[in-house]
Order: sequence, then C-alpha cells, then structure tokens
Amino acid sequence: MTGERVVQAEPVGAPATHPSTPIPVHGPPIGSRLRVPLGETGLSIFPLILGGAEFGWRIDLSASHAVLDAYRARGGNALHTSDASASGRSEHIIGRWLQSRAVRDEFVLAVRVGSHPDNPGLGSVNLVRAVEGSLTRLGTDRIDVLYLDAAADPTTALEDTLATAEWLVDSGKVRAIGAAGYTALQLVEARILASAGYPRIAALDVPYNLLHRAEFDGDIRLIAGAQGLAVTPSQALEHGYLTGRHRDRAGLSVSVRGSQLAAWMNRRGTRALRALDRISDELSVPTAAIAVAWLLAQRVVAAPIVNASLPGHVEELVQGVGTRLGRGHLADIARAVE
Repeated sequence: MTGERVVQAEPVGAPATHPSTPIPVHGPPIGSRLRVPLGETGLSIFPLILGGAEFGWRIDLSASHAVLDAYRARGGNALHTSDASASGRSEHIIGRWLQSRAVRDEFVLAVRVGSHPDNPGLGSVNLVRAVEGSLTRLGTDRIDVLYLDAAADPTTALEDTLATAEWLVDSGKVRAIGAAGYTALQLVEARILASAGYPRIAALDVPYNLLHRAEFDGDIRLIAGAQGLAVTPSQALEHGYLTGRHRDRAGLSVSVRGSQLAAWMNRRGTRALRALDRISDELSVPTAAIAVAWLLAQRVVAAPIVNASLPGHVEELVQGVGTRLGRGHLADIARAVE
C-alpha cells in the first residue's frame, strides 16, 4: 500500500541488533594516524613503544602474538626488544610475528645489544656478531634503532664502539644508533665524536617513571634536551607496580619480579598509587594509563617503552596516549612522590 512503511525482517536465528550497538569501523586504526618523530633518526612512531621483555619468558609464542596483534590493531608501529631477553626467544617470537603478518615495513624495530652471553659487550667483534645474531632471530635484514648497552661493557672505548656502529650503518644493517646505560659524560663524548664523523646517538633508553627519577633527572636530562635525543624510557611502569594491580605483599611470588614489586610497597609507593587512583577516577581511564600520560607530559620523552602480557593490558596502556594531564594533576603526583 502506498505510504505504508516497510520493515525488513532480520534473518531467522540472527541475534537482534540493539539500536545503541556501535557501527563497525573499517579501514586503518585511528591510532595509525598518530605519529611523533623519533629524534633525529628520521623515523616516525606511535608514541608508545611495545617492549618484548615478556615474550618467551612469562608468555609463550601464541600469547605474545595476541599481544602484538592488539598493539597493531590500535595503531602501534614500534617494537623494542633485547638480544638477551629470554636468551633471544623474544627476538625469535617477534620475528615470527612480523613474517606471518607481513608487516615488517610497517614497523620500527629497536634492539638493545651488549648483554647476550654468546656475544657480550660492545667490542668490535662481539658487536657485529650480536647484530648478526639479532638479524637472524628476527628474520630481517635491518635493525631500525640499535641501542648500545654501555652498562654491559664498561671497558670498551666509546670511539671503538662508534667506529663499529658506523660500519653497521654504512652496511645497511642498522639505520640509527641509540644509547642505554650511558653516563652524562659519555653522551657528551659521543656528540664530540659525532662532530668528527662518527654516527650520532639519536635515542636514549633510560629507566624512568614517576617513582624512579634520580637516574635520569639532572645532568642526563639536561644533555638529552640539549642534544635533541629521543628519550624512550624503559621500566615505564616500574616492573608493573604503577599498573595498580599489585598492592599486597601476600600476593607476590618469590621471584625477582616479586622483590621488585615489594620494594615499592611502602608509604611513598602507596601515596603514588592513591594519587594515580584519584586521577584515574576523575578522567575515567586506567591507573596504568595515568602513569603513561605522566611520562608523555615530560617534554624530553618521545615514547615510553611498555611491556604487556595480555591484549587487555595493551588496551589500558594505549589509553595513556590520549590522556592529557593538567597542571593540577601533575602537581598532585609531584606531591605524592616527594
């Protein structure tokens, strides 16, 4: 009949669609449009780097791949691992994932070397062997950012290490150089050597979070700012304490991780979590996201390195990228951690 409304019935057996059901979003993730420069490397990354420290240690290949899938689904494009993480299994797991998803060219791959027992230190021979070993385990022909771990080798001259790094860059095996465990004096020396033609250190991996600040705040922070280094803080969540999921010593395992968590179960740690909880409730984002947002509020920080053992953890952490802390929030956190 003319003017009569016709309603198309849903197929028999199909679940009813609620009017408030979100419309499926097709195409690239929203986060894929969010990129920041990684210092002077020429690379652009999502402002949250997924670390592979859990892969092959606390979670197996399939669980690790689920975490990597969740990170990519939210627009992430930067991975960080170490040649010593789970004795190289972390690199193997990441390499398998990059190959199976055919996404190597989409991702910025950062690797810290110097601590693998087969190729220890930053001497010329072991450094080349370490890079070759990482390339093999990762199944790739290049490392985008090679972090040199000076804490693993206090004896090799910086000039010798950078000379080897120069060869690795010229050969196409490495695109850019980063530093880990370097002192303020070594960073100054490295910049002087760069003016003489050696490769420039462009990124800095340093343990840093709202509870663990002494190692970075001070001379290293000033030098990082003056040299334009891309600071990529590791231990962004202080071994998981700043997620807020660990608040009672009774529930901790007898392990290195348990000892690390227990060390912060004191008045200062409790005050910090309470401050994060208050802001979390106010902004309706997870506690872990507030810890990430605090790091991103620091001008010298390009992108924190975070580890996750479940896809749900990735969802929590990524929310920190879109969370903006006001001056009042930052002041509350500062008072809590004094």
